[in-house]
Amino acid sequence: MAKQLFNSSESSNFILNLTEEKYSKIVSFGLLTACFTTSIMTAIPVISGENMYALSGVGLAVAGVICMIIALIGAIKKYISKKSLVPICAFGVTLLWGVISLINSYDRNISFYGYTGRGEGLLAIIFYACFFVTAVSVRFEKTITTLICGIIGAGLLNSVIGLIQVFTGKISDYRMISIEIQANSASGLAQSPLFLAMLLTLSLTSALIGFVFFKKKSARILCIVCACIFSFVMMFTYSLIGICGLILSVISVIVAVIAIKAPKINILSVFSVAVPAVIAVVLVQCGLIGNLTQYRLYDGRILWFADSYYRISASGDINYDVVDIDDTADVYYYLNRKTMNIISTHALTGTGCDQLVFPQLYTLGNAGENANIDDIIVENTGTFDKVYNEYLYTTATRGVVSGIALVLTLVSVLVIGFRKFRKEKNWQSLCILLLTLTGALIFFVGCSNICYSAIFWCVAGACCADTKKQ
Repeated sequence: MAKQLFNSSESSNFILNLTEEKYSKIVSFGLLTACFTTSIMTAIPVISGENMYALSGVGLAVAGVICMIIALIGAIKKYISKKSLVPICAFGVTLLWGVISLINSYDRNISFYGYTGRGEGLLAIIFYACFFVTAVSVRFEKTITTLICGIIGAGLLNSVIGLIQVFTGKISDYRMISIEIQANSASGLAQSPLFLAMLLTLSLTSALIGFVFFKKKSARILCIVCACIFSFVMMFTYSLIGICGLILSVISVIVAVIAIKAPKINILSVFSVAVPAVIAVVLVQCGLIGNLTQYRLYDGRILWFADSYYRISASGDINYDVVDIDDTADVYYYLNRKTMNIISTHALTGTGCDQLVFPQLYTLGNAGENANIDDIIVENTGTFDKVYNEYLYTTATRGVVSGIALVLTLVSVLVIGFRKFRKEKNWQSLCILLLTLTGALIFFVGCSNICYSAIFWCVAGACCADTKKQ
């Protein structure tokens, strides 16, 4: 007979009678919503061609609220392991200091909700914390497997859209990455080719490891096909992040094969990364994609002109006299150096979430004093709203305390994940550990975004989970 509390509500009775098996199914649903809802809602502006990217934030909010409820239930049922208290508390520090940063920010509304088209305000960070805690409460290895499948599925969904963008140039904000260059760059449903490259790094790593360890032949075939597609599409992000992602995924599968002592023949799966990547380069070299005749990286033109300036008016145009936009190293050096200067003057509380561009503004230009902020921003040549180093970006926008807390969160997660793998010696714990490490390394050349980060924080949380066999 089901338990019932005296004078209790239906909801409290539901929680009281919730078994680990039923709770695990709910957690699986919550983690899958984190993987898919943001991309699904982004499909509306991408397919319609209308500038309605605020809907992406709606997708994040839907998943965030669901996981917020699940995390609360997990805490009540005491499914959250005590060994996860350090990363959870460190994440809590980033939230608390985010509130202080919001109070001292340039625009509190933007600091809470995020800049239109980005949506990474304090509210988004709260949702990331919910994803993280929900994943920490995972009880069974089967739920980890479900999350890995969800990451592969999210990559496949975005890659299908990416293929359409590459071969047709349609439903894309990145058909032209400058006035002269038609690159048909793939952004999928991630809002930016660079953000897509970050997401596909996790998806490719999951697919390669899944190919090695999934038992069903059909699942293994699907994984290797997905790996080929992911590798091919990543090359059409024309980004340093994409190249780093390919390298990290190859290293991850080699480490996985050696650590679990799987048959060494599985290392040949790296050809599913190399061959599609070479084919993508050959197609560009042959002039079959856009108006390109030579493959090269276009990080600067994508992140600066096509994304922040042209798509959402979050930065000024490029100052060609100061930075060589076609030199990827020079672009990243310029962004990092200028961000370090911003940190030196906003060290304690930062500029406020999604407001890195604000301290750079120096003129109204042709915009009047009563103009919208986006009209003012585009008048300021040489300004930018994102630095592609999440550790610097967090420190610059939310203060040094938040930057340190972020590092502490990830380091403690990796330590717990490594100890967990040494104890359990199963492929799920190794896969999640490698995904977390890969994601943390990608943050050195990438930055947080609502499509990627929702999935990453699920992975990081699962890395700390105290799991057991079904």
